[in-house]
Amino acid sequence: MANVIENYFLRRAEKQDHIINAAFKVFSRRGYSKASIGEVAQEAGTTKGSVTHHFGSKKTLYLYLAEISQARLVQEIKEGLNSDTTDFFEKLKIVTDIQVSAIKTHPALINFMNSIYSETDPEVKDEIARKVAAKYARISLFLQEGTDFSRFKSGFNPHLISSFIFWANNGFMTDLYDADSEEELEALVDEFYQCLNLMQNTFCRVS
Repeated sequence: MANVIENYFLRRAEKQDHIINAAFKVFSRRGYSKASIGEVAQEAGTTKGSVTHHFGSKKTLYLYLAEISQARLVQEIKEGLNSDTTDFFEKLKIVTDIQVSAIKTHPALINFMNSIYSETDPEVKDEIARKVAAKYARISLFLQEGTDFSRFKSGFNPHLISSFIFWANNGFMTDLYDADSEEELEALVDEFYQCLNLMQNTFCRVS
């Protein structure tokens, strides 16, 4: 009996994952307003009833995808940041590397995350904005915790500088999401790192 129960929940989880991956693709292509449960079901090779059985309404499914996509990226960043790293710029480079890796390895998830930033449907707009703000707040906290701000030159407010650079990083990530090829993506990353090195030399004392 135990094996029967375990197999049931395993099949259920696999079915849910299949629907989730399909929903990422459909919503990133169509947006919330134009996408439908029927399209998700077709992409997943299942029925509308199966999708609603596992996830309820279109709104419920969409907000669930927004929640897990934000949480997954935040968790990868949390695990990737070494507690021994105290330099703000080194931390930001690690965060950038993790996000670039996510774009390469989870394109459907990242495309969905990019699409929700411009979602305007009033049914989900406010809730999405709160989830995105919460993600940025957590990443900002990771960058601030344990950071040695004494390396910044006197006369500069390190917290204002770090906030400014973090906001610049958010704009950079938007450009990465829109990159048409891996070559363009790598060129953007290289240019951003040059900008980081320039800011580090400007704001920080030489070790």
